[in-house]
Amino acid sequence: MRLLLFIAPLLFLFSIQTSASFRETQLNYTRIREAYSSKEKLVTKTLADHSISRDSLRINLLAYKTEKKIELWAKNKSDSVFSLIKEFPICDISGDIGPKRRYRDLQVPEGFYHISKLNPYSKYYLSMEINYPNASDSIRGVRGHLGNQIYIHGACISSGCLAITDEKIKELFVYCVEAFNSGQEQIGFTIFPARLTDAKYAVLTSNYRKNKDIISLWADLKKYYDLYTQKKVQPKVSFLSDGTHDVK
Repeated sequence: MRLLLFIAPLLFLFSIQTSASFRETQLNYTRIREAYSSKEKLVTKTLADHSISRDSLRINLLAYKTEKKIELWAKNKSDSVFSLIKEFPICDISGDIGPKRRYRDLQVPEGFYHISKLNPYSKYYLSMEINYPNASDSIRGVRGHLGNQIYIHGACISSGCLAITDEKIKELFVYCVEAFNSGQEQIGFTIFPARLTDAKYAVLTSNYRKNKDIISLWADLKKYYDLYTQKKVQPKVSFLSDGTHDVK
């Protein structure tokens, strides 16, 4: 009995010591350690300037092709609304406005995605994969030839991805690690053809009025853009059987 009473506390302490956090696991990778060494203080200060705790961080990412920007929105878990805390310039982006519908079209996707993987061994320093093709792409794209492996990454070269340079990917990577470390299960990443103000949307839909696929997608993105701009809360997006979305 005495032996069991002695061993039990040791097993408890051992379980605590061996239970690594998400951040600690990621810091096993050399490039992620380099990113933290370079950008952790900046990230911590930016969050503090917006009264956001890294221990309850929640983030949402919005990308705009025409403006070549990625917006980082953040809040505390207990907050009701997001705040724009950072803009990352896109150094290079291939293709044109409009969705990605097939392999090797060099298009960056458009639509509703999330970060599906953090890659510490990227050819372009660090990268974050998005879940292309999503349910809509699978319905509206060329079946069997959709392509995959779409990333936000370092360097300044794109063949269907969003390149933001090594320095910027370090910073964005740290934000994503911190959000996952604080318990966020999914980081949204919505890609727009442009900032869909009423004026811009009118021009785009006029120029592409004969392309029903693009017009349909942009109508759904416009709903999201308007709701998010007005309320600063992530709208709920459902994928429908025809490849459109229910946004509310």
